[in-house]
Amino acid sequence: MLDKVGIAKRIAQELQDNTYVNLGIGIPTLVANYIPKGISVEFQSENGILGMGPFPIEGDEDADLINAGKQTITALDGAVYFDSATSFAMIRGQHVQLTVLGAMEVSENGDIANWKIPGKMVKGMGGAMDLVASAENIIVAMMHTNKKGESKILTQCSLPLTGVGCVKKVVTNLAVLEVMPQGGFKLLERAPGVSVEEIQAATEGSLLIEGTIPEMVIGK
Repeated sequence: MLDKVGIAKRIAQELQDNTYVNLGIGIPTLVANYIPKGISVEFQSENGILGMGPFPIEGDEDADLINAGKQTITALDGAVYFDSATSFAMIRGQHVQLTVLGAMEVSENGDIANWKIPGKMVKGMGGAMDLVASAENIIVAMMHTNKKGESKILTQCSLPLTGVGCVKKVVTNLAVLEVMPQGGFKLLERAPGVSVEEIQAATEGSLLIEGTIPEMVIGK
């Protein structure tokens, strides 16, 4: 079973050379720390930076340099800063190839719910709705079940939707799942030490299992 860092490391393997990537709040922000060697990726943060680097070393933080989740970050050589309007022009203009988001629920149709739990106060929906409507590829980083052990990989989302039919792949603490065009989740990989049966038991949505499912290979 993976922890949050393990999920981020596995998603980092999905990064492609010479692409622009937006990292959402939560687990996705960790992905910037684990870029595979030999590729160049430009991370964009919707609060106004292109060229975001990994988290700073403790003691070297700059309180004025933060990501959309208000975490301190670093900036790579050549990074640029801009206002929110310019940032969302990049996003809405479809200049971001990949968006990595956290989620509370994902449905077998690729719907995502990640911005509101009814009855709880939230500051706002943030930029997630623009991101899921504009990016070429959406990968979700999340826990497979909630604190009660109930599946978050569902037939249909119960929470207010952020986007409809947009998620391509889900990486959880248990598995890597591909959202199929016709609906349902295809099991691609299982987390270290996790059986196919455990993944089946934790997944409410339709799960397609073909052949032997390989175990994820997570780097250091």
